[in-house]
Amino acid sequence: MDVQFYGANCVVVNYKGTRVVIDDTLDELGAKSVLKPGDLALYSGPHGASKVEVKLVVDRPGEYEMGDVSVHGVAAQAHIDEKGTKAVTMFKVTAGDVNLLFTGNIYPNISEAQLEDIGKVDVLFVPVGGNGYTLDPIGALKVIKEVEPKMVVPLHYADPALNFPMPQQDLEVAVKELSMEVSQTVPKLKFKVGDFAEGMHLVVLEKAN
Repeated sequence: MDVQFYGANCVVVNYKGTRVVIDDTLDELGAKSVLKPGDLALYSGPHGASKVEVKLVVDRPGEYEMGDVSVHGVAAQAHIDEKGTKAVTMFKVTAGDVNLLFTGNIYPNISEAQLEDIGKVDVLFVPVGGNGYTLDPIGALKVIKEVEPKMVVPLHYADPALNFPMPQQDLEVAVKELSMEVSQTVPKLKFKVGDFAEGMHLVVLEKAN
């Protein structure tokens, strides 16, 4: 499995010929979409119509499979929604016994029932840009402590190439507020279940070209 980051909350997972694209709303932010025909497109929140004929679009809770990849969507409260509403979806993507969780722009309060539904998480992809638009580092840290992953990858921080509705924090500032040391910075994540070291590690995934 390999994983690449394209800015905002957009991440692409490749596994045994299956390509899963999470939260590609890049064209709404002034950049080019990375979707390709045949992709499995996951959207944690509101999104526009795709200009590419993907194989499947998933934007709600439920169980889904494509190739050797399984997806479990869990309803959650959006960061800007009122308490009790569940307008967004967290996605757990499982490939080769590695469990990835993409929170999207959730409110930082995952319930015990949601945690039980999600189950084991190896890698947590969580936004940190804040400013009322998505999780800030304090909210992200709360989610990290709730989920207890083996690896944390920060998403959705300041990017001069993207036109966010609200300014986002710089990655360096967000990492400092997380009070976690970056264990490594990589252009692409490649791993299998046995690759995870003891403890919890913060890994910065460089933006792909």
